[in-house]
Amino acid sequence: MLILAIDTALDACAAAVLDTDAGEFLAQESLLMKRGHAEALMPMIARVMQSADLAFTSLDRIAVTVGPGSFTGLRVGISAARGLALAAKRPAVGLTTLSAYAAAVVSQNRPAPVISAIDARHDHVYFQIVAGDGSQLVRPCVAPIDEAIAASQFGAPQLVGNAAGILADRWPENGVQPVAVDAQPAPDIGWVAWLGAAADPGATPARPFYLKAPDAKPAATPPLAQAASS
Repeated sequence: MLILAIDTALDACAAAVLDTDAGEFLAQESLLMKRGHAEALMPMIARVMQSADLAFTSLDRIAVTVGPGSFTGLRVGISAARGLALAAKRPAVGLTTLSAYAAAVVSQNRPAPVISAIDARHDHVYFQIVAGDGSQLVRPCVAPIDEAIAASQFGAPQLVGNAAGILADRWPENGVQPVAVDAQPAPDIGWVAWLGAAADPGATPARPFYLKAPDAKPAATPPLAQAASS
């Protein structure tokens, strides 16, 4: 199976082509960035596909991160995945950033539970807890940092995600301490690809996975309407 994986959900723009039959990546590229995903993504995909020496119609599916993450970044990646999937007549699947973060740790076959955490700002985090074998212990949610820490009652955890350091800094000194802290700015694009290969296209659509509403909200009365009425 040939998978094109795309990630623009957080502070990176990344793309990779995975050949699952050979168990290797034909090409991959990742750039750390907080802004500019829209300008960087399509040229990056073109370079990756050229390096892999593949046409889009040779792909079996396209995988993309669907959140939690930046609202703007998510739209960029999901729109690209949907457009390419439509043009190539191939399925597009969506994977959460939390699961992609956790996959890298779960693959190590360690017994400790894994807390994936993403900064949601305003003293909140998006988080998910899975057992060492990947089974779900706490479903993805958004909560205050202290509540996320309190939710971990499954033994000394491994912390991963761009908020892993935030949790570690707030971890109670008298509690069971994390066994590892891996504060990555974005998930490994390779694990996005592998999760995409394992996903069920019918159950994992490429659409945004939001756990909270946008921070910016429209005014109750648009400014132009206010001006017209004054």
